[in-house]
Amino acid sequence: MNDLTHTFTVDATPQEAYEAIIDVRSWWGATNIVGATDRLGGDWFYLVPDLHFSKQRTAELVPGERVVWEFTDGHLGFIADKGEWIGTTGRFDIAADDGRTRVTFTHEGLAAGDECFDVCHDAWRHYITDSLRQRILTGRGTMRTREEDLAAVGQHAGTAQ
Repeated sequence: MNDLTHTFTVDATPQEAYEAIIDVRSWWGATNIVGATDRLGGDWFYLVPDLHFSKQRTAELVPGERVVWEFTDGHLGFIADKGEWIGTTGRFDIAADDGRTRVTFTHEGLAAGDECFDVCHDAWRHYITDSLRQRILTGRGTMRTREEDLAAVGQHAGTAQ
């Protein structure tokens, strides 16, 4: 299985990257998230009405090294298998890399043959390699509006529905 993966390298410390990752509201959606994203064992929710709902449990927090979320519930409104993320895992691996920091995000259990893959690949690419990266560098992510998320899904309508 080839899990969905995105990697970037940034001029920051591993701890700075870790702190940005657990501040999920600052790069994935300030108004879309309910619950503590920085507490081990904590459950939290991400919601874009009529498009995406997911419930995550923070399963692992290793400062400067790793963050792991378990997707325990969800509803993707743009594909037939609405619960495709349930039972998958979001994993952030953080490593020093020649004076910089490498962040690798893997959505374990979401593979190229899955219905959501293309749309989710593009969405995660934005949120990980653009928004999270900018959050680490500048303190502010580049989150999408609901309308931008809907437009992105619409671009894949022929393959994602």
